[in-house]
Amino acid sequence: MGFLSVVANGLSMGAIYGLIALGLTLIFGIMKIINFAQGALLMLSMMISYWLWAATGLSPYVLIIIVAPIMFVVGYLCERVLIKPVLDAQKDVREPVSVLLLTAALAIVLENLALMVFGADYVMAKTSFSDVTLAFGPVTVSAARFYGLIIALVVAGLFYLFLMYSQTGRNLRATGQDRNAASLMGIDITRTYAIAFGIGTALLSVAAVALIPFYYIHPSVGQVFMTKAFIVVVLGGLGSVPGALLGGIIIGLIESIAAQYMTATLTVILVYAVFLLVLFTKPSGIFGSPYEW
Repeated sequence: MGFLSVVANGLSMGAIYGLIALGLTLIFGIMKIINFAQGALLMLSMMISYWLWAATGLSPYVLIIIVAPIMFVVGYLCERVLIKPVLDAQKDVREPVSVLLLTAALAIVLENLALMVFGADYVMAKTSFSDVTLAFGPVTVSAARFYGLIIALVVAGLFYLFLMYSQTGRNLRATGQDRNAASLMGIDITRTYAIAFGIGTALLSVAAVALIPFYYIHPSVGQVFMTKAFIVVVLGGLGSVPGALLGGIIIGLIESIAAQYMTATLTVILVYAVFLLVLFTKPSGIFGSPYEW
């Protein structure tokens, strides 16, 4: 594979990483909590997408209009039923650690339920384009990854417009900046939290649909992407939509290019080295601000 093809495939995978990180940065930016269930919710989205694909035979990308609303409801209910009572009990705490433990426990529960119901087998949605390669002059790229790149860019763009110009988006940003001031301005903080968690989970589901045509699904698949999502958020900058995409693309490029010249272990080391370098030199991230939303 030529160098340009390696770069193209890295860009495609990196954009999907960025889409996964968008949900994480939204939840943390608005609610001030770290969602350790992000990976498990991605796994759940992938499994639901796979089941729907197997049952209907529809293109996985068509299933976005079904899976995204389902996962929005799942995220919304998770916040209202599980997280809200903990937040209410610690309403005077800016960053409640108990919620972190709750989301970690939720991840364990979801992974073990998936293991019981789904089993430990590795499966993939083998579509007509899963093994197809697209050629753009001298550049060749996996069709499934290329379509994932397009989906990630379109969804990230729509999400940015929603966040910047819709009333709900303004409410989300205002709550992230100062929840007490937002409450005084008439914004329903608890409902905004639930919406943020729901949207963050829905963004995950789109990434899940983009992944299933070329990535194996199993109960622990979310753990692979969870760590990378945190790295992407730090690289790009908390609260930055372009930053999440850029951070994901950086990780995707490092993985894709480094894999051509070194072992998988050294590639992982290089990813963490870049992560630590950015963390020490610019803790707020490439596009991040030293101030909150």
